[in-house]
Amino acid sequence: MTEIKTITTDELNKKLQNGEDLLLVDVREDEEVEEGMIPGARHIKMGDIPESLDKFEKDKEYIFICRSGNRSGNVAHYMQEQGYKVVNMEGGMMNWGGETAPKK
Repeated sequence: MTEIKTITTDELNKKLQNGEDLLLVDVREDEEVEEGMIPGARHIKMGDIPESLDKFEKDKEYIFICRSGNRSGNVAHYMQEQGYKVVNMEGGMMNWGGETAPKK
């Protein structure tokens, strides 16, 4: 298996504060995202990813987020195998110290 690129929560927060245009995908379950998501993230549950591939473009890079970094890591591996550019947020929302917003 090819190694997955990762980003720390601090690195991601700095990029967002600098106004970088990032594609964030939160793969947690509905009840988990009710506690708040990183502003601008799209919510696609881990189990819905395989049938949602048409929502992704292969020339863009996606940062995957979950509660602890494990599920998003699994999704990142799957997506990379499908030919997508991916990054896993290490530590997940448990380590996120930045802003959160309600799911839209």
